[in-house]
Amino acid sequence: MPELIKKLLFWTFIAFLIYYMAFRPEGAAEMFKAIGAALVAMFQGFGDFLTGIMT
Repeated sequence: MPELIKKLLFWTFIAFLIYYMAFRPEGAAEMFKAIGAALVAMFQGFGDFLTGIMT
């Protein structure tokens, strides 16, 4: 993928995030909560996996 397209997509994504947070703060907060919960669940599962291997 050409470098210019990567930069364009990146800055478009950043602009969308800023717009979303400015005009839909409740929705943005819920989205970040859901992302955080998914990350916690992933790390919990990884920890459970490692615990299962060690015992």
